[in-house]
Amino acid sequence: MRNKLLAIAAIAGALTAPIAAQAQSEITTGIVRGGPAVVDDDVDGIAVDQRPAFRQYIIREHVPNYTIPDRVVVGGILPEAGVTYYDVPQTYGVTPYRYTVVNGETVLVEPRSRRIVQIVE
Repeated sequence: MRNKLLAIAAIAGALTAPIAAQAQSEITTGIVRGGPAVVDDDVDGIAVDQRPAFRQYIIREHVPNYTIPDRVVVGGILPEAGVTYYDVPQTYGVTPYRYTVVNGETVLVEPRSRRIVQIVE
């Protein structure tokens, strides 16, 4: 009886080990401790080569800067009221996100949840 229990435990451990190892090897991207965060470039946001032109566009358009008490980080949720979101022009890539400027940072935001998905630096 004891040997059967040990055998069952060994088989169960062997079957779950790859799952546990896979879960631990997952890499989280997007948050840099101690500073502003930048989302991985896999997001359907502003491409690296388009970012300088997009920043110039923001300056030309005089997009207002909204101030919030929280730190601006990827994954953060912006307030429901008091912030205006703008469509990203197609010349900077087709994206499902909107942009705004908060605490001096240009951010891409998921419109429904108001979650920051990219800080455009």
